[in-house]
Amino acid sequence: MNRFDTHEVFNQASAFAGINLFACDPALREGLAREGGGWAAHDLETLGARLGSAAVAELARLANEFSPRLVNFDRNGRRIDEIEFHPAWHELMGLLIGNGAHALPWEGVQPGAQVARAAAYLLFGQVENGTQCPVTMTYAAVPALRQHPAIAARWLPKILSREYDPRSLPVEQKRGALVGMGMTEKQGGSDVRANTTRATPLDAGSARARFGGEGEGAWNIVGHKWFFSVPQSDAHLILAQTDAGGSAGGSPPGLSCFFVPRFLPDGSRNAIRVQRLKNKLGNRSSASSEVEFCDAVGWMIGKEGRGIPAILEMGSHTRLDCVLGSAGIMRAALCHVLHHARGRSAFGRPLARQPLMRNVLADLALESEAATAFSLRLARCFDQMSDPETGQAQALLARILTPAGKYWICKRGPGFGAEAMEVMGGNGYVEDGPLARLYREFPVNSIWEGSGNVMCLDVLRAVAKGPAMRDALEAELALATGRDARFDTHAARLLDGLAAAAQDEFGARRLAEQLVLAVQAGLLLRHAPDYVADAFVASRIARDPGGAFGRLPDGIDSEAILARALVEAP
Repeated sequence: MNRFDTHEVFNQASAFAGINLFACDPALREGLAREGGGWAAHDLETLGARLGSAAVAELARLANEFSPRLVNFDRNGRRIDEIEFHPAWHELMGLLIGNGAHALPWEGVQPGAQVARAAAYLLFGQVENGTQCPVTMTYAAVPALRQHPAIAARWLPKILSREYDPRSLPVEQKRGALVGMGMTEKQGGSDVRANTTRATPLDAGSARARFGGEGEGAWNIVGHKWFFSVPQSDAHLILAQTDAGGSAGGSPPGLSCFFVPRFLPDGSRNAIRVQRLKNKLGNRSSASSEVEFCDAVGWMIGKEGRGIPAILEMGSHTRLDCVLGSAGIMRAALCHVLHHARGRSAFGRPLARQPLMRNVLADLALESEAATAFSLRLARCFDQMSDPETGQAQALLARILTPAGKYWICKRGPGFGAEAMEVMGGNGYVEDGPLARLYREFPVNSIWEGSGNVMCLDVLRAVAKGPAMRDALEAELALATGRDARFDTHAARLLDGLAAAAQDEFGARRLAEQLVLAVQAGLLLRHAPDYVADAFVASRIARDPGGAFGRLPDGIDSEAILARALVEAP
């Protein structure tokens, strides 16, 4: 052995790159077709090849390696509050916007657009998650903005544009626009009713003198936001307190929703002062900030005192994306570790051939497939809410499955990420590979848009809607009954206990978990291969799914599960 032999590299898996992320995922392809988005398969195949490339993986690395930077003043001392990003961020944003990840369901293309978008979002979630944040909020803002026809007419053509335009300019001068949101304040957190930001109506004459016809209905806003997402957005939706009699009609006081643009109609910068960027555990490519409103100007969305209902429609769509985001990260982690386990040997054979490792990998594969199936089914609920025949039932399902899914699937993420990291050992723990970044990304989807407890309390509110909600759930679960006695018992017990569960705040997490597991099991029993459905029911329905991954019972066909989990090209 000469002195250079010690540096020979062997028994290391190749990088997971050059793999079509859509083609290698049977569960995603089948779910897309099943839930009504099959018409998008060709475009998703093309997108999957692009996102699975080494070049896009490098963009993701760079966007996270070089975090955004706040620039409060220009060289002449003017206040600008600009955010500087690495060019990789802008390339990734262009890829998302160019593929309609913010706009597809609102373009009126054809039925199944929410499902097609969800599938694309699951693919994007496997690559880079910080760029998903501004895209999610822009997508989710559309229903809220449609409540204000004048704002919608002026802004929606730019918001729905498939051109990404990062320039800091008034909206009329831009090719495309982004929308963010800001609700959280220091003293309140999830309790937004404790917010202290206040809005008072501007004098109508002075507002018209300054902004012309667009000054109609302008409000002055003073306060702060502890988390103000994506401060570089062209506008934000926020919540602020208003006073009784503050607007025509003498509306009652309370939180109202406001549209706050970055540039005002006269071309001046709005008085939104970015105090600092948050130093976050993960999601490092995206800018989150603290801001103060120093006599900023905004326009009310919806009715005065009804800000929470106005912004909740936005919240339901952002929560859908939290589910999709976590499912996408799960899929990314699974692909990386399964590829690693197939390419690395220990004790004389590949890791993927070791019985105990197969148990761990198959358990992760089941979790990922169930999350994908649930996510796409939930997206179909959003697609069909306006259907004259099924819309009411689908809206009820969305009402309860969105918070339940956000709780359970997002909650499973960090444990999933830790187990995946352990599969790769030290190679997973270091920052050189993707697992450390993926692991840091998982918690944000649990925390953002309402933490686990907030979601579970929302599940209780949904259950309290009474027999109609129970009927919608029963109809969904009945589609899978008669296939497995263990599932039938679980579904019957869940439905029989719903009324009592609605009164049991202490057990709300258990209810949310059981709801999601029941829907996941039903979907897999109906649509997945028997070896997948049986393993899921045996490990999640017939017994408590808690504890570490890798506890699948005897008799599971782990080899078949893993062969399905990642279909790599020869």
